Amino acid sequence: MIRTPPHWVSRGWLALLLLPLSALWALAAWLRHATARPQQVSLPVICVGNLVAGGTGKTPIVSWLYDHLASRGWQPAILSRGYGGSMTGPVWVDGTIHDAGMCGDEPLMMAESRDVLVSRDRVTGARAIAAQGSYDVIIMDDGLQNPHLQKQVSIGVFDGGFGVGNGWLIPAGPLRTSWRTGMGMMDMAIINGTDSAGVAAQIAGRLPVHHVKTQIDQEVVHSLQGTPLLAFAGIGRPARMFDSLKEAGAQIAKTLSFADHHPYSAHDLTRIQEDAHHHGAAMITTHKDWIRLPAEWRERVTLLPVSILPEDSDALLDSVETRLRQPQDRGRHD
Repeated sequence: MIRTPPHWVSRGWLALLLLPLSALWALAAWLRHATARPQQVSLPVICVGNLVAGGTGKTPIVSWLYDHLASRGWQPAILSRGYGGSMTGPVWVDGTIHDAGMCGDEPLMMAESRDVLVSRDRVTGARAIAAQGSYDVIIMDDGLQNPHLQKQVSIGVFDGGFGVGNGWLIPAGPLRTSWRTGMGMMDMAIINGTDSAGVAAQIAGRLPVHHVKTQIDQEVVHSLQGTPLLAFAGIGRPARMFDSLKEAGAQIAKTLSFADHHPYSAHDLTRIQEDAHHHGAAMITTHKDWIRLPAEWRERVTLLPVSILPEDSDALLDSVETRLRQPQDRGRHD
């Protein structure tokens, strides 16, 4: 489970000490790509990933792309590795028989209203979707650095406030691959939130850049007006959720942060409930966290839905469709 370490933000002494290990990471990544033979499937693949470890808000963007491509007549299916789940797949996610421990929280969340297949091996999963015969495009959640499946459209998502952190490779920094290599992997970039980290300037015209913002459900916040809230989240960057609530005027009594995909134990839930009782607060969390809670706990915790609002929806969709309609042998396979 991923929690963003403080040394990923600046080039301090700990990051410097870890640089030799980053060199080993770079070598391993190079060998993985050098020895891979990318496989092409009969359907075009849109990959929505990121260059850094941790959350950038890519899963809501996957959901948004699915919904809006479907509105333009496409028949998409989502392919996920099922991080945090026990199933190796390929398996179509069914919320009536699967839980987050089986298929992962993000696939389960998206499958509430979308067709989602989980497969640890992405090539096998893509072939299973193609064999179904009901779809004409695959949207892959994560996998930008996966060299085994050829991609028609590769989208890199950045958190506008975090950017690329200190710009160093794991473990000294958050980058999964070097900036130069990462630029070569992407066809376009999406910056989520205000670009205070200056990502657009770093890309400097090398790729199309689209801007989106994540918005919380204002009706939920208004329904809790005047009620103290205990907000908890186990996502890539929990502060984003807490800040959004504060900006919407919510009365935050306490916040609790957990690692991304954190499996909530009975001890965790007891602690959360005791803290909420101490502050006289109602409990609220993200959809991704809520879906990981035991069924009896979902009735006690308010779900805060979020959605993606692009700066220019048509421009983003047009950019994706232009790439989709190109001959498949011109797609990316980095």
